[in-house]
Amino acid sequence: MIGLLRGRLLAKHPPDILLDVGGVGYELQVPMTTLFELPAVGEEVTLLTHFVVREDAQLLYGFREEADRRLFRELIRVSGVGPKLALALLSGLDARAFAQCLQRDDVATLVALPGVGRKTAERLLVEMRDKAGKWLEELTPVAISGVVPKTPPKVDHREEAEQALVALGYKLAEAARLVLAVDDGTLDSSEELIRRALRAAAPKDKR
Repeated sequence: MIGLLRGRLLAKHPPDILLDVGGVGYELQVPMTTLFELPAVGEEVTLLTHFVVREDAQLLYGFREEADRRLFRELIRVSGVGPKLALALLSGLDARAFAQCLQRDDVATLVALPGVGRKTAERLLVEMRDKAGKWLEELTPVAISGVVPKTPPKVDHREEAEQALVALGYKLAEAARLVLAVDDGTLDSSEELIRRALRAAAPKDKR
């Protein structure tokens, strides 16, 4: 099993990235929480990985934080949750935020994520809470800095952000609407557009 990769970042096409490790290019899929922390293209990065073997494909998923990889591995053990949905969940919520959902029994936040229906959200809360125990206590204080790297100029950041949201399960029209609503013309990275769009799509905390 491939558990960790260290190499030069060659490309970022959310949620896919390409990593050069000793002359071999590894394609990985990463959640937005990891994408936000990646350095600029051309720089070195270390990622924890999870390797999935299917009949029709071999897939690598990358994570900057051990808490996120651990949560990903727990999520894909839940009935009806595969790697694609787990990646979407981790793109909208980091490990700490997910732990807070468990503590609050917060179905609404999960349902707001693409691909998560109410029944799936309720099943996630029940099954993950049963598995949590000490794991939940460990996750609660985890914080992800979300440092947004600079990206090369002359890139259509709005189009990249829309494509990333579509990959996460949003329809193109909805993705375009979300990106347009948060793009004030001052941003120079698709990652920040994605971040703002996901925040805008999430339900507001009414506390």
